[in-house]
Amino acid sequence: MKINQLLILFLILTACTSNKTEVDTIVTNATIYTVNSQFETVESFAIKDGKFVEVGTASDIQKKYQAANIIDAKGQTILPGFIDAHCHFYGLGLNQLRVNLVGTTSFDEVMKAVIDFHNKRPSNFIIGRGWDQNDWEDKTYPNKALLDKLYPDTPVALTRIDGHAMLCNQAALDLAKIDKNTVVEGGEILKENGELTGILIDNPMELVEAIFPEPSKQQQIDALLEAHNICTDLGLTTVSDAGLDKQVIELIDSLQQAGKLDMRVYAMISNRTDNLEYYLSKGKIKTDRLNVQSVKVYADGALGSRGAALKQEYSDQHNHFGALVIGTQEYVDLAERISQAGYQMNTHAIGDSANRFVLQTYEKTLKGKSNSRWRVEHAQVITDNDFDYFKNENIIPSIQPTHATSDMYWAEDRLGKDRIKGAYAYKTLLEKSGRVALGTDFPVEQVSPFLTFYAAVSRQDTKQYPEGGFNKEEGLTREETLKGMTIWAAYANFEEQEKGSIEVGKFADFIILDKDIMTIDEKEIPNIKVNQTFINGVAQ
Repeated sequence: MKINQLLILFLILTACTSNKTEVDTIVTNATIYTVNSQFETVESFAIKDGKFVEVGTASDIQKKYQAANIIDAKGQTILPGFIDAHCHFYGLGLNQLRVNLVGTTSFDEVMKAVIDFHNKRPSNFIIGRGWDQNDWEDKTYPNKALLDKLYPDTPVALTRIDGHAMLCNQAALDLAKIDKNTVVEGGEILKENGELTGILIDNPMELVEAIFPEPSKQQQIDALLEAHNICTDLGLTTVSDAGLDKQVIELIDSLQQAGKLDMRVYAMISNRTDNLEYYLSKGKIKTDRLNVQSVKVYADGALGSRGAALKQEYSDQHNHFGALVIGTQEYVDLAERISQAGYQMNTHAIGDSANRFVLQTYEKTLKGKSNSRWRVEHAQVITDNDFDYFKNENIIPSIQPTHATSDMYWAEDRLGKDRIKGAYAYKTLLEKSGRVALGTDFPVEQVSPFLTFYAAVSRQDTKQYPEGGFNKEEGLTREETLKGMTIWAAYANFEEQEKGSIEVGKFADFIILDKDIMTIDEKEIPNIKVNQTFINGVAQ
């Protein structure tokens, strides 16, 4: 009798097991924010062949599926993998090979960093990035005198954190053939008493960048893999790289195809003749990990270096308006060319004058078209009634919340008390457009998506300054912020059907956090850690 009972029990268990569908992974016992259309929270999901096959309750998943790999999340928070809608992924990697000047609080600290780096890694061309004179006690631009003294024969080029100003020594200027008489449209070569200071703003920087030593292929590979590790450690599973050349895009593709680079990359091609001729004639390129169908264009410079194009003069510099870095007719013709090719146009626009010009051009070019999703990258200063342009369903604001909390200490000095009300106006942009794509612009800002999230909802720095938040009415809710870092960012990349939420049929890109970002005390958000990042259901 006892043997018969055991046999019956065995047969029942075997039958139950055989009725279950085999999957690769089951994740259970979690607080999962799906970011689906109802913004539902669930407990469990199943993964097969790198995609979600079912999402729901733990009991339902366990009844239907079996897997060799079962992850008990022990109540931890799970989100869709973060998508950075505007960053410089390859640039982040290259920066690891150069002098890191981020966080320097004086020109003396800049010089110490340069000297220390060069002593450890001697080079025939010293390249660095990350200084910001607005963080120094003396907020005036530095000059090249000390660099000339220390490095009379070694070219030195140190780019400002926003990438729109550069300090060069005389050796670098000579190599780039820049002298007192050099004139470059769309920027400035600063002088004092008729002599070069070494400061270049916007387009003149290209003359120096053109003589930078080319990194070897191995250095490029190392840069991409280093950037991948930094990003996945912080929960990023897709990055939108705002400006890449053909050779780098093809290197990314080859690494992805070889299984050496898992990061998904939305690659905006840089506005260069060779890139345009190749890609616009070739058409869109799309794999599971690489998406090429957009062009990154610069309309103006940055506010911090006073290169942003404003309608009225800078409040802290009389008769200075900034400037467009591209000719107006050239831009209009380029927009038409991009539209005809079926590509997306993504334009860097900071100042209110630049934004108006870009928005007017978008509206005219896209008239009668649908689903174009052209993006205004930064959309930083908007005045008058120009916010209304974002009601056009073809136009998306692509914004970076940490720019607001980095710039808030001096932005009003540049803009004055009236214009500042229309700057970093993320809530207004959302209300007009219906969605915002959120990014960081790293390495201009720090990579961490948690700083992005925190800046969006708190409008404060990590020391909770200012009390009550910087123009707090322009802050976003946590739900809006999470959507901007996932499903809305995916939409801005034409990828909302394959990623950006935890739903059946989408890529199994997700992250496990040590704290619940949706309920934790606001000031603790920057300290959240990623326990694991998964791309295609595979832990990174």
